[in-house]
Amino acid sequence: MTYDLNPHRFHIPVMGIAFTIDTPIKVASYGITSALSIIEDNLIEMMRKHYYQQNEETYVPIEKHEDNYRVRRITDYLNLVNRNVQMRFEKIKESAFERGSEIVKYFEMLPEESGLKQKYHQFLQAQGEAKAELEALLRKHMRPGGIEVNIMTKVDKNNLDSKGEILPDGSDALGALKAYAESDLENSAVIFSAGMNPRLFNYLEHFRDFDALGWGIFRKKVIIKVSDYRSALIQGKYLAKKGIWVSEFRIESGLNCGGHAFATQGYLLGPILEEFRSKKEELAQELYSLYDPAIRAKGAAGFDKPHPVNITVQGGIGTAAEQQLLYGYYGVNGTGWGTPFLLCPEATTVDENTLELLSKSKEKDVVLSKASPLGVRFNYLRNTTAHQERQARIEKGKPGSPCTEKYLVSNTEFTKEPICTASRKYQKLKLEQLKDAGLPEEEYQLQVEDLLSKECLCIGLSNAAALNYKVPVVKKLDAVTICPGPNIANFSKIASLQEMTDHIYGRQELPQSASRPHMFIKELELYVDYLKEEIKNTFNPNARDIKGWGGFCNNLLEGVSHYRKLAEQELIKQKTTFENALYRLESAVRDIQKNLSVE
Repeated sequence: MTYDLNPHRFHIPVMGIAFTIDTPIKVASYGITSALSIIEDNLIEMMRKHYYQQNEETYVPIEKHEDNYRVRRITDYLNLVNRNVQMRFEKIKESAFERGSEIVKYFEMLPEESGLKQKYHQFLQAQGEAKAELEALLRKHMRPGGIEVNIMTKVDKNNLDSKGEILPDGSDALGALKAYAESDLENSAVIFSAGMNPRLFNYLEHFRDFDALGWGIFRKKVIIKVSDYRSALIQGKYLAKKGIWVSEFRIESGLNCGGHAFATQGYLLGPILEEFRSKKEELAQELYSLYDPAIRAKGAAGFDKPHPVNITVQGGIGTAAEQQLLYGYYGVNGTGWGTPFLLCPEATTVDENTLELLSKSKEKDVVLSKASPLGVRFNYLRNTTAHQERQARIEKGKPGSPCTEKYLVSNTEFTKEPICTASRKYQKLKLEQLKDAGLPEEEYQLQVEDLLSKECLCIGLSNAAALNYKVPVVKKLDAVTICPGPNIANFSKIASLQEMTDHIYGRQELPQSASRPHMFIKELELYVDYLKEEIKNTFNPNARDIKGWGGFCNNLLEGVSHYRKLAEQELIKQKTTFENALYRLESAVRDIQKNLSVE
């Protein structure tokens, strides 16, 4: 019998900046793979100090005036994470098989279909020498979970040296990639999210750690987060031509997700997964046709067939039945469970105040906001301390945040050097411009509302760790922003790690809202609401706008047709409820279409 390198089929995606900053330390020793953000080096320096002191090791600060400080901070933190995971894993591996022990917890949490879990059940029934042999086998085949790092490709400002010159290879994203490549992580991967960054993708060629060591064997893998098949093909081919293999395409719902929401043109998750299902082998072959000649041209031996390409999916998954549909029908290799883990302190780092707010949140509390300075829609929890702080500044007539971290600076509308649209400087200048623009009142108010909704994410998404570990990232700035997916409204129990894994695998169910819709229905609802808002907030639409909305409707209706076929094949639990919701939403889309044709 063979055993998987990754004991679990689900992973915990990156969430915010702080919320999963040390999740691998918490869960990898139990075989669970998770991702952390490596963009905010001030937070990373704070975490270095915390874990060095916790380990009773000597902490030596890496100061900002030192050469290459940002890369060195990140690399050292990743090595520190890796050491902690290995130490905790070995401790679990050596613990006794007795009730309540850590090794028992490790095996109890495994999925039932795992070969190792089946051997564990045999071990529980065995006696004498057979039991001892099974115990040795179990310990031998235990594996920690993977440590993944996330780089948001568009967060890539240039950084300057002490003379004011641009640092070569020192931009935010390139520096983060260099730091990861130089770390001692293995069984790990870098995740590229938010689209293609040619400068970053080209930089991958500088590092040999991404080369294949053998068929399907990599020290460090490449994962790309995508919204559809076309995106996977374009980005995968771009890298294949450079001799870089993409080991996994991680599909995320456009709107039914946490954090930044990259809405598609009405393409729904089900039809997107269907395309991957039918073209998975074709995708691997097409990438291989470019990859193999590229590595041979560099002097490598080449391979007789494509490396494996995994397809995983995340965004709104909330029940074991939904997960089983994704595995069983669409054939995905894994799933991402993010938002529910915000209510699991054993896995994520959320301060007490925000944790309580999350546990009590209802559907109305999670909004698709314009809070992100990047100009991308952002799923956002209301009434956080950051929300309250932003409102207080507006009421005092001093909107905007002090911009200390500058990771999201991108706007040059008023300045030569880019500034952040959430900053006090930008908002003051923009408000003055809007006052003088002579806009109709409704349009003026909408633009002011959009402007003032911008929030400092660099600090807001970092502060939960600072509060938990009682070390400020930036002094006197301690408000927290959090970005759960809409799925948080269905979860209320602050759960243990074992309770959460039992829920994922269907061994027990965490309490959920009785009115919770199927993940596919929820995403469809979000897209219908999104389209209505787009139409409402577009003043004086032109023919191109109307044509685009019509295409959006057609794509939604294709999704409805796909979901109806799933229901007809008895692949959906609570089929009647599902079909009734489909009918209601189809009618809503057709009403939108009708009004568009009248115009």
